[in-house]
Amino acid sequence: MCWSATADLVAGTGVAAAGVACVARVRSVRDLPLAALPLLLGAHQIVESVVWHNGGGSGPATVVWAVIALPLLAVWVPAGAVCAAPRHARSRLILPLAAGAATAAFLAYALAVGPVTAEIRGRTVGYVFHLSHAPLLVAGYLLATVGSLLLSGDRRLVVLGVVAGVGAFVCWTLWRLEFVSTWCALAAVCSVILLGWTGARPASPAMPRSPVAGC
Repeated sequence: MCWSATADLVAGTGVAAAGVACVARVRSVRDLPLAALPLLLGAHQIVESVVWHNGGGSGPATVVWAVIALPLLAVWVPAGAVCAAPRHARSRLILPLAAGAATAAFLAYALAVGPVTAEIRGRTVGYVFHLSHAPLLVAGYLLATVGSLLLSGDRRLVVLGVVAGVGAFVCWTLWRLEFVSTWCALAAVCSVILLGWTGARPASPAMPRSPVAGC
């Protein structure tokens, strides 16, 4: 999320371009889910530029934004970490993956049964929907996303997890104060880290033909 439609569009395009570069540098199919994460984040910001343009509301762009931000990312990040992790680290990633799957299920249900609306609040966008057991779901979401990176067994992904955790707290604080939305800056920094990660990854001895087989 950025502070205006233009900022979201520009930042989203830049983050998506970084995602294209990440995917192009992949040398193992197991790295594809995390390498493609900037593509997803860039698309997410471009979708929000439409929300800005529409003046908020509960249209398709708002729903797509919520689906990406909530259930999809809660599963995508830990699943990507499991795929990319060295074999010895995969067992400890089962907990973040399970937390992500459970959290995503509850979030998807909440989005399915209740309306999601967006409200323009100065230089931020607020998204409103009914969510029960919010503290538990936030804990599950953080365990799935930040936790999976910290437990990944990869030094660069651990750095990404620290940056994501600290950055999310700062962005959330500024957003809650309705001062300015800076999530797009965090997405850009994370994309640069992932770009460096893809360049440093070793090539797979035998590139599997199927992404599923690679995980």
